[in-house]
Amino acid sequence: RHSPGGVPKTVLVDARNVLRSQWPNLPEQELVERCRAWAEREDVRVVAAFDGRAPGGLVGERALDELLTLAGTGTESVDDWTARRAATLAEAGEEHWLVTSDRELRRRAGKGASRLIGGGGFLRELSGRG
Repeated sequence: RHSPGGVPKTVLVDARNVLRSQWPNLPEQELVERCRAWAEREDVRVVAAFDGRAPGGLVGERALDELLTLAGTGTESVDDWTARRAATLAEAGEEHWLVTSDRELRRRAGKGASRLIGGGGFLRELSGRG
């Protein structure tokens, strides 16, 4: 399941979009834990981007380990942040997936993605009901 060169593909997650795809909303920390477990099962690297602050008040990026990075976009919109990151990955020839149900973000950031996953579908995958 690795991309050429043995580096896992990156999965860019619009975290608040995923949280809002289910009622009641999943707690942020639970989403983070489920993303980490899913990344291990799928042999991918997840970057969970949160509008504003990520859990723990994080603004900026912090790799929690080799499988999961949290990003808090601060004053930048998660759409702008994700579109820029997706473009960087595409330019580098890195296979990546995009997780969001946001149509505008899919239009802006999904062109280079090898897979698009909706927020609700991703939540079902995280809980093993994909």
